[in-house]
Amino acid sequence: MISNIISLLSGLALFLFGMILMGDGLKKVAGNHLELFLYRLTGTPAKGILLGAGVTAVIQSSSATSVMVVGFVNSGMVKMRQAISIILGAVLGTSVTGWIIALSSAGTGNQSLLSLFSTATLTGLFAVVGIVLRMTAKTTQRRRMGDIFLGFAVLMTGMVQMSDSVTFLRENEAFLHLLTDFSHPLLGILAGILVTSVLQSASASIGIVQAMSVTGAISFAVALPLCMGISIGAAVPVLISALGAGTAGKRCALSYLLINASGTALIALIFYGLNALFSFSFMTATVGMVAIALINTAYRFVMVLLLAPMIPLLEKVTGFFIRADQSEAQESADLDRLEERFLPHPALAVEQAFETECSMANKAKENLFRAIALMDDFQEKEYETVLAKEEVIDRYEDRLATYLMKLTGKEMSRAQSREVTKFLHTISDFERIGDHAVNLAETAHEIREKQIVFLPFTATELKVLASAVTAITSLAVETFATRDVAAARKIEPLEQVVDDLCDEMKIRHVSRMQKGECTLTQGFVFNDLVTNYERVADHCSNVAVAMIELAKNSFDTHRYLDEMKIARDEAFDQYYEEYNRRFHLPDSDE
Repeated sequence: MISNIISLLSGLALFLFGMILMGDGLKKVAGNHLELFLYRLTGTPAKGILLGAGVTAVIQSSSATSVMVVGFVNSGMVKMRQAISIILGAVLGTSVTGWIIALSSAGTGNQSLLSLFSTATLTGLFAVVGIVLRMTAKTTQRRRMGDIFLGFAVLMTGMVQMSDSVTFLRENEAFLHLLTDFSHPLLGILAGILVTSVLQSASASIGIVQAMSVTGAISFAVALPLCMGISIGAAVPVLISALGAGTAGKRCALSYLLINASGTALIALIFYGLNALFSFSFMTATVGMVAIALINTAYRFVMVLLLAPMIPLLEKVTGFFIRADQSEAQESADLDRLEERFLPHPALAVEQAFETECSMANKAKENLFRAIALMDDFQEKEYETVLAKEEVIDRYEDRLATYLMKLTGKEMSRAQSREVTKFLHTISDFERIGDHAVNLAETAHEIREKQIVFLPFTATELKVLASAVTAITSLAVETFATRDVAAARKIEPLEQVVDDLCDEMKIRHVSRMQKGECTLTQGFVFNDLVTNYERVADHCSNVAVAMIELAKNSFDTHRYLDEMKIARDEAFDQYYEEYNRRFHLPDSDE
C-alpha cells in the first residue's frame, strides 16, 4: 500500500514536471508561427472541436489533450474561446478508446495493429524523437522542439504511473461493487466520478466497466450514469495541471470540469425526465462491450451538440469563478486593442499599437526597477515576479510584431508608415530591457546564494551606475510615450555618461583585483552587473535614435551617432555636464 502511494506521488511529480517542460518548450519554440497555426485550426468552434477530437483519438486521452491546451492558453498562444472548442472535441475524441477495447476483444487478429496506437507506444515514440532532437540537433530551436516531445513523454509517463499505482483496485471486490451497487442514477454518477478520480483515466474506467459487462452485471441503467460520472472524474488530472499556472491556465482547466459537469446535468435532466414520462423499456437491458462504447460515444456526442452553442457563455462563467488580478486584466485589455478589424483603418490601428507598446515599455521599465531593487533587498517573491513579468513582456512583443507586420501591408500615409517603422524598431529594444532585468535578477539571486559582499567602494559605485540607468530608462520610456523628440535628444548625453561610468568602474575593479582586494567570484558578478547596466543604456539610446531619425524621415543609427560624437553641440555638452555632475563616482580613496 505504501509503495502504491509513493508510486502515485512520483507519477504526479513526473506529470507536473512534464507539463512544465512541454509548456516552456512551446513558449520558446512557438512564437507567432504556432499561434497562427493554432488560430487557423481553431478559427471556428467546428474547427476547434474537430482538432480536439482528432488529437484525442490519436493519443487516447482527453486529459492529455486538455493539459496541452492549458499550456497553450497559459502561454498566450490560444484564446480561451478557442480552448473551450478544443476541449469539447477532446471530450468526444476520448470515446474512441472504448471502441478500440471493444474491437480488440472481438478477436486477436487485429490486436497487434491496435497496439500501435496505445498510450505506451505513442509515449515511447515521443520520448525517442525528443531525445534524438535534444542530443543531435545543431540549432537551439530544434533542441527546444526535443524538449516539447520529451515533456509530453514525461507527462504521459506520469499519467500512466499514477494509473498503474492504483491498478490493484481493479481486482478489489469492494471497489468493483461500488460501480454496480446503487439504486439511483445520482449514486452511479458519483461512483463514476470517484473511480475516475482515483484511477486518473477515463479510458481505464470505461475499460473496467466494459470488462465487467462480460459477467452480465451491467445494464443500461447502470452504464449511462457511470459514463456520466467518468467524464466528470476525468477533470482531476486537468485540474492538477493548472497548479502553478496563471489565471488563463486555471480558467482553461476549470472549463474542462465545467463542460463535463454542465453537460452531464443537462443530459441527465433531459433523459431521466423523458424516462419518467415514457418509462424506457431498454433501461433494464444487459449491455456488452460494444453497447457500452456506443453509450459512451452517444452521450459525449450529445454533450458536444448541446454545449457548442454555449462556448461564449462557458467562457464568461470561467471568468466569473476565476478572476484576473489587476496586472493580468491590464495585459488582456492591452492586447485586446490589437484588433484585426482595425487593420483596414490604419489611423486607428497605429494608435492602438502605440498605446499597447507604451504599456509594454512601462512594464519593461517596472521590471528593470524591480530587478535593481533586489540588489539591496532580495525577496524570493519579487525575484519570481521578475521572471513571470518577462514572459508577459515577451507576449507583448510577439503580438505587437505580428500586428505591425500585418499593418505594413495596408495602404498608409508617410506619417503612419514612419510611426509603424518606429514601433518595429523599438519593440525589440524594450523587450531586451526586459531580458536584462531578468539577467540582473538572476545576478542578485547569485549574490544571495553565494553570500557575495562587495567592498564599500564597489557597492557605492554600483549604486551610482544603477541610478544613472534608472534615469535613462525612465527618460526613454517617457519620451517615447509623449512622442517628445526634443526630450529624446537628452538621452544620448546620458548614455555617454553611463558608458564613461562603466569604463571607469571596470578600470578601478581590475586594479582592486590586482591588489587582491576583490575575489575572482566578485569580479565575475561585478562584470555581469556592469555589462547589463551598459546594455540597458544602449537600448534606451536606440529608442531615442529611432525617434529622432524617423522624425527627419530617415533612419541611420550609425550616421546619427557618429555625427553627434564628432560635432558635439552646445546642447549636448550642457546635458552631458549636467548628468556628469549628477552621476559621478566617489574618489577611490574616499
